[in-house]
Parts: sequence; C-alpha cells; structure tokens
Amino acid sequence: MEQSKGFEDTIKENMVCRLKKSLYGLKKAPRQWYKKFDSFMTSHRYTRANVDHCVYVKIFPSNKFIILFLFANDMLIVGQDKKIIGDLKKELSKSFDMKNLEPTKQILGTQILQDRKVGKL
Repeated sequence: MEQSKGFEDTIKENMVCRLKKSLYGLKKAPRQWYKKFDSFMTSHRYTRANVDHCVYVKIFPSNKFIILFLFANDMLIVGQDKKIIGDLKKELSKSFDMKNLEPTKQILGTQILQDRKVGKL
C-alpha cells in the first residue's frame, strides 16, 4: 500500500496505513457490510431466519408482518401494510445509501405476478 497523494509523510514513508473501516473492493468489505446490515435489522427487532440468514421477519402487534429478503446488496421487502413498509424504507435509508426501484416483476429467475384487486401475489 502506498501513502495517498497529498498525504505523504517522508519521515514515515516505510510505514503502512491502518484502515479504520472496510473499503469497497477489499476482501473483507462484503462481510463488514453484512455485519452492519444485520446489526441494523436486529436492533429494529427483526428476526433472522434459521434456514437463511439473509431473510428477516418481523410480526407486529396488529398481526401484520414484513419479510425482507437480502441478495448481496439488493433486497426485496414483502408485507401487508404499505405504511409499515414505507417506515422500514425510511429507517434503512438513514443508515444505507439506497435506491427505491419500481415494484418487482422478477427476482432470482422467478417471475412475480400481482393481482391487487384480489389481493394475491
């Protein structure tokens, strides 16, 4: 590793730099990102599924639920209440740089069909 341009120190030129956080592209970066995401979800009382640690579930007192599926740095949020989903998105966007894309039509090779009139997915 070399000292960054503009921050060279000729007295310490043979010393290495210590990273204070994981950088994008480094071997440990995905693990560090997941640890941060997992910490966020568990602090908001979401439960991680035993069969897949990238699936988080929360059941609310009203018996409504949210299921969040995490695929690398993409996610799919499924729930019964748009307001609760919107609240989760707002909280997530405070801690993570996010884009809100259109409703999902396909994920991991599976086509998703919705019939809003009947309320079926």
